[in-house]
Amino acid sequence: MTERIQKIMAARAGLSRRAAEELIRERLVTVNGATAHLGDRADPDSDLILLRGRPLPETERKVYIMLNKPVGYVTTMSDERGRKTVASLVEDIPVRVYPVGRLDINSDGLLIMTNDGELTNRLTHPSFEKEKIYRVYVTGDAEAGVKRLLEPMELDGEPIRRPRVRLIGERDGVSCLEITIHQGKNRQVRRMCRIAGLEVRRLTRVGEGPLRLGDLKKGCWRELTPEEVHALRQ
Repeated sequence: MTERIQKIMAARAGLSRRAAEELIRERLVTVNGATAHLGDRADPDSDLILLRGRPLPETERKVYIMLNKPVGYVTTMSDERGRKTVASLVEDIPVRVYPVGRLDINSDGLLIMTNDGELTNRLTHPSFEKEKIYRVYVTGDAEAGVKRLLEPMELDGEPIRRPRVRLIGERDGVSCLEITIHQGKNRQVRRMCRIAGLEVRRLTRVGEGPLRLGDLKKGCWRELTPEEVHALRQ
């Protein structure tokens, strides 16, 4: 599959798009022996791309990001129903990254994305059980709901691990809970709250494993630090 040469260079040489474009303008890039120009396309798997006479690295650099997913986006790279996808929020990343796990269309917050398949498999394997922390805004009897959430509960005919639940506050009839789970069943927190007699008005993932969303703005992303990636691998 062909791509713009500057995108290939960014993915494989660890360059910014702007730096890659400048190298092309300086006539330091060739494709199959011919000088490359801005706008040219190539197939990184079949074309020989040289930078200053040397081939680009064979494999893409690994990229790890945290995205603050807004409500209204599906956690897929394409959608046959034409809904907005998280792929559109990371188009400026030079490599193609994929979501790690799910965050439903009506929820927002922390979503890990990467092109590291090995780490993705590790983080999504049931045995890993990394904690996920949610801020959940609910209506209903919050105190009774918290008690029910801490009691034994089943989903899909299986018992689930007891969550950590904390009532943070209440305003205008809407209570804010912090719920921490260690499993990843589909829409788990929403289903738990329904069983507990609570109606979810908003659900935001604020933490996953060692990561915290912090003040990252909605629809924006940042690369994880080497220390954060190392912590995810532990």
